[in-house]
Amino acid sequence: MVQSPFKLITLEEFLKLPETKPASEYVDGQIIQKPMPQGKHSTIQTEFSTTINVVLKPQQIARAFSELRCTFGGRSIVPDISVFSWKKIPRDQNGEVANTFAIAPDWTIEILSPDQSQTKVTKNILHCLNHGTQMGWLIDPDEQTVFVYLSKQQPEVFDQPEQTLPVPSFANELNLSVGLVFGWLLE
Repeated sequence: MVQSPFKLITLEEFLKLPETKPASEYVDGQIIQKPMPQGKHSTIQTEFSTTINVVLKPQQIARAFSELRCTFGGRSIVPDISVFSWKKIPRDQNGEVANTFAIAPDWTIEILSPDQSQTKVTKNILHCLNHGTQMGWLIDPDEQTVFVYLSKQQPEVFDQPEQTLPVPSFANELNLSVGLVFGWLLE
């Protein structure tokens, strides 16, 4: 009998553990630590979150959160950017943003780091889509490519600077192109 080199734990046990830097995720009974973000990753993450919040947050349409733990469907993941439509943002008894998000984001955005497994990241995006996320993006800075995932559809690939990137219906006010996203790396 072959034993797993990893000790399996429950989601409840994982959630009691102290947070790590960089964040750890809980997937299929295992703890997987995300790689430390580097320059390109951090630049795109910061600019993307800011852009979403400048355009959508003042009108109370949606809000972007960076590195937010989302626990749902038996997993606890930390997407690079989680976007929630305004009415779905969990609130506490004071009406403030809650600390715990036990739902899938409406839009999940992952930015591939050099040492990160594209397969693991894609599995998290698909998990989100299976639990109500409207759209997932996987941004690959080295290839200057954006993979767009929708539920029960074949992924689309965007790698030409002039291509307009699709966004969830609630975010139609965003006008993003491949060139704009990767242009942030030149600023």
